[in-house]
Amino acid sequence: MYKLIAIDVDDTLLNDDLEVTPATRDALAAALERGVTVTLATGRMFASARQVAEGLALNVPIITYQGSLVKTLLDGQVLYERYVPADAAAELDRFCTERGLHLQLYVDDRLYVREDNDKVKAYARQSNIPYVVEPDFGSLLSRSLLKMLVIDEPALLDRIAAELQPLLGSRMHITKSKPHYLEFMHKEGTKGHALRFMAEHVGCSLDETIAMGDAWNDREMLMEAGLGVAMANAQPALKELADYVTLSNNEDGVAHVVEKFILS
Repeated sequence: MYKLIAIDVDDTLLNDDLEVTPATRDALAAALERGVTVTLATGRMFASARQVAEGLALNVPIITYQGSLVKTLLDGQVLYERYVPADAAAELDRFCTERGLHLQLYVDDRLYVREDNDKVKAYARQSNIPYVVEPDFGSLLSRSLLKMLVIDEPALLDRIAAELQPLLGSRMHITKSKPHYLEFMHKEGTKGHALRFMAEHVGCSLDETIAMGDAWNDREMLMEAGLGVAMANAQPALKELADYVTLSNNEDGVAHVVEKFILS
């Protein structure tokens, strides 16, 4: 019997209209009634993920910032947090400045940018959160950063990731949540680390967990879980390492997994 389900948000739980369908809502509600713990595991900020979680009537800690922050919904208690090392943050900022790359910082659950542009506007619309244009951007680098994010063309980000891995890979977890999002966290700021923490928190083994996702940032979580599930719309590489491939996010793939492995 699976006791904990961790679900990625974008392109997994949400369909392409950024909605949780009635079928998925019903399946998750049925799982909750059976005593299964259902949580979110997302790269989104807590403020953004909280809106989704409350819409599902969840009342458990949720995994945010790719696993850098696990925080309770009811009282905002921080249970797990990992911050980007300050030296690595400064090095990444210099790299982005020299190449004219758009960099976003996340401090105290607020999104900061150097300048207002189309990249951050599109990001804020999807996440449904505000952002702050900070003239003294450099001062933020010494604060507690949960995540740093570069937005650009997918092919360029792939080249940048390959260039930065030998420079920063020993100090930062580098991953992509979407083709045009390259994300940087603490080495233990992964969904896999956070899932392991959550299993211990709710009192179950990793064998009793299900993790569902679609992107490469879900890899560590799927590998840790007793049942690692990739969506039909997931990256091919993620499907290859998954234990099970479900339907797409537009076909109630999450509901299909719950019905097959929990309710049947």
